[in-house]
Amino acid sequence: MQVLSRCHGTTHTIAGDVCWGKRAFHATPSNAHLPLISMVVGMLKTATAMDMARTVVRVTFTFIPFVFFGNLKWRRHLAVAEATGESDAARKSFVLRRIRHGTMLLHVLFFTPAILFWLTLLASVERTPLTGRWRLILLSPEEEEEISLQLAGPGWYRAVGDILSKDGSTSIIPPSDWRLQWVDDTLRRLESAIPTLQREQELGSRWLECGPDDIPFPPPAEYPLRPRPRASEYIRRFAEVSASRTPHRSPHGIPGPPYSLLVVDKPEASNAFSYGFGPDGGGGIVVYSGFLDDVLSKGGVAPGDMDLSQTAQPQTQPTSWWSALFGGIFPTSPTIVSAPPHPIPTEEQTSELAILLAHELAHLILSHHLETLSSTSVVFPGVVSILTDVLRAVLFPVTMMFGPFLNDAVAGMGKTASTDFQEMAEYCTSHHQETEADVVSARLLAHAGFDPRHALRFWENRGETESTAECTPSTAKAKTQGDFQMRWMGSAHPLNEVRVSKLREEFERWETERQKARKKLQLEAATASR
Repeated sequence: MQVLSRCHGTTHTIAGDVCWGKRAFHATPSNAHLPLISMVVGMLKTATAMDMARTVVRVTFTFIPFVFFGNLKWRRHLAVAEATGESDAARKSFVLRRIRHGTMLLHVLFFTPAILFWLTLLASVERTPLTGRWRLILLSPEEEEEISLQLAGPGWYRAVGDILSKDGSTSIIPPSDWRLQWVDDTLRRLESAIPTLQREQELGSRWLECGPDDIPFPPPAEYPLRPRPRASEYIRRFAEVSASRTPHRSPHGIPGPPYSLLVVDKPEASNAFSYGFGPDGGGGIVVYSGFLDDVLSKGGVAPGDMDLSQTAQPQTQPTSWWSALFGGIFPTSPTIVSAPPHPIPTEEQTSELAILLAHELAHLILSHHLETLSSTSVVFPGVVSILTDVLRAVLFPVTMMFGPFLNDAVAGMGKTASTDFQEMAEYCTSHHQETEADVVSARLLAHAGFDPRHALRFWENRGETESTAECTPSTAKAKTQGDFQMRWMGSAHPLNEVRVSKLREEFERWETERQKARKKLQLEAATASR
């Protein structure tokens, strides 16, 4: 019979000590707390968590004044008793205990909402794919799926129709228009490069072999493009962690392409914008015909460049009900209808179109619209509301002496400050998103066969006016009048100057990484040959 001892890695028997080995027995550290942490993080990463934090702040700060004044009363009572010498030991011990309990309760009431608030924000912090920028998306996977379901299929067209209706009546370019086909072909070409962003590490040394006359390819991103986790994936990860297994990502593609597309017939608007999130056409791009006209006018298309192959196309004309009923029995030949000739876009014109489409496509694949929705609808309103409640609680001893009028004035000031703060926050968020979309669009252009360096000239020549603002014309004026926000944030440079500067820095980084990698390969080859 053996009795195992966990001391010094030995085994004791009745007859004597027999050493089994030198390695001491040890227990595997328990990871039972990991599933609990994952569950808490999942509960806090939701829009309702901010509402819960706001409610907790209101409840706790309702009781803080009473506890605070109660502590003051007991301290005053103790000071008076000590001054008059009427306090006994038992009474003094009772008062000190009440003061200590009140102080502890004050700390609990103050730090509980603060901890809940910061945990809610930390649970929603994530890295932006491809760039690694830290950002905040306070939406749960269930809420994201609900948004994508609302926009899937015809939902995107209805939502965009509501946006476009703010500009009055809108004319949509039909599918028979060659301009729509041109934009659609260019967009699908860019979409074909999206899977490459997920596996840049697998491309090998392709990006190292570029010469000075070749299209530059970017180095593999440190944070490759990943699909946003779904609710089912969170459940699977929770189960794997609970079973002490290493969680792995589910291999699936980006649930976006093919994206929806609309071309609006508005010659005075030379811009485009993206909108939406999710699969089944839940995200898409709207292009205004004014931008296409500007691009085509730069080429100086000559009459000899017209596509005469489409001057006559067989099309079926509308027929009577009799022909529709018996047309299958007695087929008729299609009527030849003359289609107007159109210019054939040059490679340079298609490249300019691709630059703008790649920029909008980058917004979609980076889920910038989810980030904006989270910031403008959940985070910023929640933060301002909490700060306003805290300020009103701190000023309550003063405002309560002046009645409800001063309280109403403080509340009105809070609403005004909330609007200004939200506008500045939106400007800052939009500024980062625009430059980030430019950087990612350069990768898209390179992998799709376009020269990303042409984007420098494109953005340098593109003025920042109401007609070129990246939004609908109804909001272009407000978007271009950001002087106050720019001065307040300490920025005096227009967005176009900033985005060109960021693009230059990105291309310089590509070349620097390429030179470092080449030197490393040469050093390894020289070492191996010795």
